Amino acid sequence: MDSMAQRPDRDSQIFIIGCGISGIGAAQKLIKHGFHNVRIIEATARSGGRIRTGRLGDNIIEIGANWIHGPSKENPVFRLACDYQLLDKESMSEENQAIDIGGHPLFVPNWFTSSGRKLGPETMGPALEFFMTLLERSQQFHSTGGEPLPSVGEFIKAEAERLAPEEWKEDRDNFAVRMAMINTLLKLECCVSGTHTMDDVGLGAFGMYTTLPGLDCTFPGGYEGLTDHMMKELPRDIVLYNKPVKCIHWNYTKNGPNTGGTSFPVTIECVNGETFAADHVIVTVPLGYMKKHQNTFLSPSFPLHKLHSIQRMGFGTNNKIFVEFEQPFWDEDCELIYLVWEDETHLTDVVSDLKMSWIRKLTGFTVLKPTERFGHVLCGWIAGQESEYMESLSELEVLQTVTQLLRIFTGNPTIMPRKLLRSQWFHEPYSCGSYSYVAKGCSGYDIDNLAEPLPLKGSNSKPLQVLFAGEATHRSFFSTVHGALLSGWREAERLISHHTSASGSFSSKL
Repeated sequence: MDSMAQRPDRDSQIFIIGCGISGIGAAQKLIKHGFHNVRIIEATARSGGRIRTGRLGDNIIEIGANWIHGPSKENPVFRLACDYQLLDKESMSEENQAIDIGGHPLFVPNWFTSSGRKLGPETMGPALEFFMTLLERSQQFHSTGGEPLPSVGEFIKAEAERLAPEEWKEDRDNFAVRMAMINTLLKLECCVSGTHTMDDVGLGAFGMYTTLPGLDCTFPGGYEGLTDHMMKELPRDIVLYNKPVKCIHWNYTKNGPNTGGTSFPVTIECVNGETFAADHVIVTVPLGYMKKHQNTFLSPSFPLHKLHSIQRMGFGTNNKIFVEFEQPFWDEDCELIYLVWEDETHLTDVVSDLKMSWIRKLTGFTVLKPTERFGHVLCGWIAGQESEYMESLSELEVLQTVTQLLRIFTGNPTIMPRKLLRSQWFHEPYSCGSYSYVAKGCSGYDIDNLAEPLPLKGSNSKPLQVLFAGEATHRSFFSTVHGALLSGWREAERLISHHTSASGSFSSKL
């Protein structure tokens, strides 16, 4: 009799690669269901993955994930945050949960232009409304089909030129600045999608992303409070830190290392030469890392359809630049600052000269609120190759460029930020960017392919050797923390139900 069959199901050796919220969530669920040989292998010295809280002086800031998107009962991150009492009363209120913003927060904006003017809502409001209408239309082709162009960017640019209201054109100055505003919004949308250009985002698949109701909220004590609380519920030494995985050898027929003669189908080989034998491995590494290491991460390699989906799916960079000021130059009620380049009336969301003009991709700033907690801190948003180039500059160079930018837009030559801190997600070796998006030519099948366990159905090998979780494997919540968490739970459930159906002994635990 095969020695594998003699081990009780709950003795299965399960390894989870990556200690982000997806991996932590999977481990929690498996341990609650009686599996006791669960370990997490983490490449870095910390847990949390792309949830990372930092400090700018005395202020808590989010270097990674920023908001709970759609904080309502359907959102598992919101439910956990409430259970752990990590949110303020307003964020948990019924009113906040009921507001449906369609994924775009209703921030009170200030508009500054490159000629040093501050414009009002009577000029800029119509451009914002017009752009949001086009964006909503671009999300509808997922359900209706028949998309007229391959990408969101091409669609919005063509429709903006075609449908710009006639009365705008009669007021030439306002028309130019409104078109420049639409260009700013197009660049801002690159930050939302985590892409270099909206020309890379597939029009037909764009509407697959599903928003949840609720007014997006933040963690007063930092997002890491969530993963810290989750980690406290796990056994103390469950995580093996500082162990980057080099290769997962699956369909492994020889006896694995240090296994007392038991045969295991999977061997995990770490960069430092250590190996671990497993029955099941749940891979939760970011898609950016998978793209970079797609040829070496699995042996045998990914099946072709899975490899093609890894290549087709989009994964980009969205970075933050935090700047602190002695005094605000924005209105007291302002929550969002738009920067409008008046010479950008021809719609394009990339810059022509990366080295000279990368700063033009910085579309605006969110104001960190409340002021009592943060002082006067702005968070600038920049995506794409311009953002990746920004990472390669020194902090001083970034500070000088941002200072110059703000002096141009405010018309105030004395503005000087006190401190600056920026994220550098592209150069993080184990994420290689920020989050996934549905690229041109992608469909829901690509996300399903990413999530498909190995070996494939119909194989005679031991089932569920390598499973896949992480935000990029969730069909409707890709790019979000709740998508990552749900995908980790999904793969844990897959193993739980597999072992439940394989032996009745588990039914009492469910």
